[in-house]
Amino acid sequence: MPPRSKPAAALPLDLTLLKPGMRLTVGLSGGADSVALLRALHERRAELGLVLCAAHLHHGLRGEEADADLAFCRDLAARLDLPFHEHRIDIPAEAQANPAAGKAAETLEEAARRVRYSWFRTLLSKAPPPAVVATAHTLDDQAETVLAKFLRGAWTEGLSGISPQLEFSEGMVVRPLLGATRAQVEAYLHSLHQPWCEDSTNRHLTFTRNRIRHELLPQLEQWNPRLREHLVQMAALARDEEAWWQAEQARVAPQLILSGRPVRGGGRASASGLALDVSRFAALAPALQRRLLRHAAGLLGAAPDFPATESLRALALSGRSGQRCELAGLHAERTPRELRLEPAAPAPVFEVPEYRIPVPGQIDAPAFSLRLRLATSGLLAESNLQTNHAARTAVLRTWTPGDRVRLRHSSAPRKVKEILERLRVTGSARAVWPVLELDGRIVWMKGVELEPEAGLTVQVELLEDLA
Repeated sequence: MPPRSKPAAALPLDLTLLKPGMRLTVGLSGGADSVALLRALHERRAELGLVLCAAHLHHGLRGEEADADLAFCRDLAARLDLPFHEHRIDIPAEAQANPAAGKAAETLEEAARRVRYSWFRTLLSKAPPPAVVATAHTLDDQAETVLAKFLRGAWTEGLSGISPQLEFSEGMVVRPLLGATRAQVEAYLHSLHQPWCEDSTNRHLTFTRNRIRHELLPQLEQWNPRLREHLVQMAALARDEEAWWQAEQARVAPQLILSGRPVRGGGRASASGLALDVSRFAALAPALQRRLLRHAAGLLGAAPDFPATESLRALALSGRSGQRCELAGLHAERTPRELRLEPAAPAPVFEVPEYRIPVPGQIDAPAFSLRLRLATSGLLAESNLQTNHAARTAVLRTWTPGDRVRLRHSSAPRKVKEILERLRVTGSARAVWPVLELDGRIVWMKGVELEPEAGLTVQVELLEDLA
């Protein structure tokens, strides 16, 4: 008798997300996780009553490697006799800023995620119901996501990480592999003798997620080997608590958040903002106070961070009548009975010149009331010599949406917009906040310390007589 084949390793799947009759499209990148999900669902499609197909999005990145991934996915779907959808998109072009629409530039990761889910929704809209897309996020992805959001300073709802399912008007996205580890995925594929594609960018430590995966998590696991498990448990707790809070917020918000302004004799006149009754607000627990403030701000198109939310709480609880402030895109005013919130007036547009500074060199910038000296040494000086003394030129300018800087001792670039919010810079000062750009990178920003450019010294003086 021929030798019996080794049984496939167990691959945990959340079957509660899968219902008979579903038309299920698996997002197939070619990586181990998505290949394992497709193979596992293909094996059990008859048992589960699924109508299965695969879909691959070519991001226009990684050149021939990405072309090979597409060919691999196409061949795998053909071998499994499954319908296959493919689509190409230019992610670098998608990530560029669109000033006409007021859209800030995105990172490649942000643009890729946005485009990917937009395409999933298109696929869902074209499939007969009940249509579902399955993505192959794993337990390890969940742990990395929770840790990344914690490092960015997420609110408690952010710690819920990757949801097992997302509801869209066109259909649903499910993640049935969230209970499986990456080790289980690879063991399952090895047991099937099933190859997969390796994305070379997954090893690049320039990406925050890769640094978390390859450096930070392994270091933290030396302190607690069960850290990934605990992060996943935290996500489940945060997700369930967020569902409770959403219901509580929906119950309380209509009672405390009022539209318009009060008028003599009772009632309220139409106005652009919202208001909270401060006496009833003060009787609430701090957790609910923060929720209501952020909810009200969200209705006005603002998203205050923790310091801004605390400032609004302080204004509501202990502010003086007539006291006002502007922060996080909001204008807040305390009255005897209410905290009124309105969208902040757009900052006036100032025509501020750009100053071009040779490196090394010096320039006075009266528009910013600054004098800058740029000196070179070491690597940068050698680079200038190698280019026949061709001077590099830095540009002193106002910041623009999409600008990012790397703070000193920070693991990843941050948006200038976020930094200005943390500095509580508003109004006209925010509109003309200066940055210094060299070779496409911001090497100096007023008010913060950035990672230094090798061989470059930036000295800044305030020109008080020109202010």
